[in-house]
Amino acid sequence: MVSSRNEFVDYVLETMLHWASVNARKMFGGYGLYRDELMFALITDDTLYFKTDKCNVAKFEQAGSLPFVYHSKTRVVQMSYWSAPAECLESPDEMFEWCNVAYAAALRK
Repeated sequence: MVSSRNEFVDYVLETMLHWASVNARKMFGGYGLYRDELMFALITDDTLYFKTDKCNVAKFEQAGSLPFVYHSKTRVVQMSYWSAPAECLESPDEMFEWCNVAYAAALRK
């Protein structure tokens, strides 16, 4: 669960405790967030991104979220993770709801 990573990762994990036990694993300069060995979110550059798919991406668009994009040597890649709405980081109840949405997408994959 919470260990000495960075303050933002620790804060996000603490906010998610209301929802479930979540583990953060280092990956590619960021962290993958896992529940029961299933990755449903990631953190990079102190930004939380949730898993999306065709069933839930409209909800993220409506909330004003943005997709996670990275630059490879040859192209720009958009992944199926979108930024968490700001209210997630301020309210355990909001975090609970958005974690459910993202986890459901991860389960469908």
